Amino acid sequence: MRALIAIALLVLAASPAVADGTCKSQAEAKKLSGAALTNFTKKCAADAATTCDTQAAAKKLAGAAKNSFVKKCVSDTTG
Repeated sequence: MRALIAIALLVLAASPAVADGTCKSQAEAKKLSGAALTNFTKKCAADAATTCDTQAAAKKLAGAAKNSFVKKCVSDTTG
C-alpha cells in the first residue's frame, strides 16, 4: 500500500499540470493564444485526466466515487 502511495506521489510530482499550477495559469504564463492555447489546454486536460485516473486507482475508487473524484481532480488541475 505504501508503495502505491509513493508511486502516486511521484506521478503527481512529475505531472507538469500539477507541479506548475493549473493549466490556465500555465497558459497565461506562456502567453498562449489561438490554436496554441487550444492545443495546450487539450493536452494539459488529457494529462490531468490520466494523472487523476492513476490517483483514483491508487485509492481503489470505483463507480460513482471514482467518477466524482476524477471530475473534481481534473477540474482543480485545469483551472
